[in-house]
Amino acid sequence: MSDRLTSLDASFLYLEESTTAMHIGSVMVFEPLDSGFDYDQLVTIIENRLSAIPRFRQKVRDVPGRIGNPVWVDDEGFDMSYHVRRAALPRPGSDRQLQDFVARVQPRRLDRTRPLWEVYLVEGLQGGRFAIVTKTHQALIDGVNALDIAHVIVDSVPEPAPDESSPDLPVRWEPSRAPSSVELVTEALVDAVRRPTQVVDLVRGGVNDAVNVGVRALESAGAFLSTVARTAARPAPSSPLNAEIGSARRWVMVATDLDDYRIVRKRLARGAYAEDVTINDVVLATIAGGFRTWLLGRGEPVSSGTVVRAMVPVSIYGDDPSGMYANQVMACVVNLPVGEPGASMRLHQIAFAMRQQMEGGQAVGATSLANLAGFAPPTLHALGARLGSAMSRRLYNVMITNVPGPQTPLYAGDAEMVSTYPVTPLAKGQALSIGITSYNGGVYYGLNADRDAMPDVGDLGQSIVESLAELSSGRES
Repeated sequence: MSDRLTSLDASFLYLEESTTAMHIGSVMVFEPLDSGFDYDQLVTIIENRLSAIPRFRQKVRDVPGRIGNPVWVDDEGFDMSYHVRRAALPRPGSDRQLQDFVARVQPRRLDRTRPLWEVYLVEGLQGGRFAIVTKTHQALIDGVNALDIAHVIVDSVPEPAPDESSPDLPVRWEPSRAPSSVELVTEALVDAVRRPTQVVDLVRGGVNDAVNVGVRALESAGAFLSTVARTAARPAPSSPLNAEIGSARRWVMVATDLDDYRIVRKRLARGAYAEDVTINDVVLATIAGGFRTWLLGRGEPVSSGTVVRAMVPVSIYGDDPSGMYANQVMACVVNLPVGEPGASMRLHQIAFAMRQQMEGGQAVGATSLANLAGFAPPTLHALGARLGSAMSRRLYNVMITNVPGPQTPLYAGDAEMVSTYPVTPLAKGQALSIGITSYNGGVYYGLNADRDAMPDVGDLGQSIVESLAELSSGRES
């Protein structure tokens, strides 16, 4: 029997459009040793590890007549050189040039006739550095492990490139025979007998496919739906963050120091508000301050009651040296108080709102999110898309995804990763998404924005840096 896509994974394919590509990405920057790092070494690393993850050599194939969900089949013409590509920045190889490169390649949809991932080795960065840019479709990612191609590339220990006599060289891969159209139809019918309610939905075809897939996914969401229902009764405020979007993007990376967030948390814990302020609260307060400065700089009206509503799949930071907190993920909807002029007060309001949701059972735990195909941002974006773009706008103004990484170095071969930035997709009507990753003492922001709706996303990035400085210094605006 072929490995069939779940209804949720299939929905990421059905609902994908030119303006809303359903893949996630990452930008990892490395410092190579004197021996350097090249394309062949990257290919070898990936080849060595794909044998344990056959999904990355499989492609999606539709069932004739759409009488069943698509299936995964081995790509008999798998071409590693197509998926692993090489690029170079012109001199001087600045961060701005890297950002422009990412903004060009990330919005492009992945080729449905091939396995749904791509990797770019970007050479020529200043200081001898290089970057690895990844793209992985949400349909490819397992809901429990949330694995994407970036996890295949990096490791916790440095590994020199194997020579030709190394026993670790990849075993030759032999694809399984692709099923015929008749076999696909037969398997779908057998599956339908086992699960008769599924075929009733699927044979309706056309637009109803996406609707029915969405209904099943929403029914499985459980507690998350309760949060959505409560939020829908209180529509998100109008905001320049919500606009009709195109296919072109701007992408900005912002690097900050994790110790600065810890300083803010420690200082406020000794103040008049002895609240359980988390590092994540400080991150959200930093973003709120950045939004405030950005809106004022745009000449937008900002009153004491102005808020930006964020959908936040939250990963709580801690001091565990392993840096892995997979069971501490909560999905919250929080109003960022951008109208509040005091930085410390913004933080306390956010901390109170977040704690209220978590303690009141309004947030969704990690297991629930895993059942919805992981807490990666497209999961919640897709939920909004299934309800339609109008509903998505009503729910929130911006998605902020905060994912912790290890606080020890990672390596590609023997090259150390010095920073890593997420690239999170946009949903319909959402001009901006913010991805945040902590890694080895740093907190790294990736701001992905519609090119026309947010030409000043770079100003927002600078405003976030200034907001953190305001919080850590203790001064108030």
